Amino acid sequence: MALESLNPATGELLQTFTEMSSAEVDAIIADVHQAYKPWSEMSFAARRQPMLRAAAILRERSGEFAEMMALEMGKPVVEGRAEAEKCALVCEYYADNAEQMLADEIIASDAGKSYVAFRPQGIVLAVMPWNFPFWQVFRFAAPALMAGNVGVLKHASNVPRCALAIEQVFVEAGFPANVFRTLMIGAAKVQQVIDNPLVVATTLTGSDVAGRKVAAASGAALKKSVMELGGSDPFIVLEDADLDEAAQVATKGRCINSGQSCIAAKRFIVVEAVYDEFLRRFKDNMAALKMGDPRDETTQLGPQAREDLMHELHAQVEASLAKGAQVILGGKPVGKGAFYPPTILVNVSKGMPAYNEEFFGPVAIVIKVKDADEAIAVANDTEFGLGGSVWTQDSARGERLAARVRAGAVFVNGMVKSDPRLPFGGTGISGFGRELSHYGIKEFVNIQTVWIK
Repeated sequence: MALESLNPATGELLQTFTEMSSAEVDAIIADVHQAYKPWSEMSFAARRQPMLRAAAILRERSGEFAEMMALEMGKPVVEGRAEAEKCALVCEYYADNAEQMLADEIIASDAGKSYVAFRPQGIVLAVMPWNFPFWQVFRFAAPALMAGNVGVLKHASNVPRCALAIEQVFVEAGFPANVFRTLMIGAAKVQQVIDNPLVVATTLTGSDVAGRKVAAASGAALKKSVMELGGSDPFIVLEDADLDEAAQVATKGRCINSGQSCIAAKRFIVVEAVYDEFLRRFKDNMAALKMGDPRDETTQLGPQAREDLMHELHAQVEASLAKGAQVILGGKPVGKGAFYPPTILVNVSKGMPAYNEEFFGPVAIVIKVKDADEAIAVANDTEFGLGGSVWTQDSARGERLAARVRAGAVFVNGMVKSDPRLPFGGTGISGFGRELSHYGIKEFVNIQTVWIK
């Protein structure tokens, strides 16, 4: 099979890559395993230096990487530069904090001395998606490598140039050879990597469908896994919300990365007292977004990452309309390429794709509810549980309601986002395990009890 890099804005074939053979994959894994022992035995100070250099490279070449993301998966260059900067931040965060996070924890017991140590374990396989092609990888790699592990990356097949560029960042930063390698393979060879006895764990960011497969394969091999899967995040607007701010953040939260984000706001649950006013502001803001060439500095909404994904999104919209939903903005593909306009659906109810499924694109589902209690009930009426937000000028009330939202992260009066300092992950079919913060770096270590008489 060939891995193709396609420009989703034009359909142009940018480059074709030959998939690695099974023998080549096994050889790379063996090389990475050889790199593990010396890397794991280095001091945190020694591992810190190349990680800081990686951060510097990401900043120095942010424009180049943003252009690459724009061409390969359609991300607006303004957002691509911000993504490269965020990758630099996560590298710096773990370079500066890993040693403290993984310091031995003294525990009083019946021993003369007892403590908990955090030991690296070996090769971690990362199966990563195309929507944040740099951030998702560095979010995994920075803590895993600083903990003393080594990594192999199976990136999404439509971003092969990004995958190779990330590997090159680690090379140029001065990491020892084979501490991090990219496997140029399709989905069919993931099972081979998981089954390789030298691979100790897996992490996946992607759909719940992909997550089920990789988690099942990892479980069958008795290997630890972390799954960060899809979301259908509720955005709850109460009667005392600042409607201008809520509508502005709603627009950004729904359409960031052209709507292709696991933690994008997707279901806008609005109490009836302010429903009409919020919807008016939200519609105006969505309609004003500039869609176009992702390489244009003024573009706010690029194409969907692939044409087939755009058609899948439109099929979900059409199926919802057939069941009684109404479109008040957008709702049809536009122009050449994989462009889908900002879209708002109303009159959405249970049983429609718009109510039950994740919409991975700039389609907002707006649902009217009677009050805060009904808003929470609707917010939790989903199998997903990644993120959510509550909008009210009474922050104490917002905090009380946040505790009732079933999600891995709930923001009060703010857009849901990931932050290296805070744990990130979901519940339900949004996955298990956590990335980022001190919780994330401890996912792939051996938490070892040491007892001394």
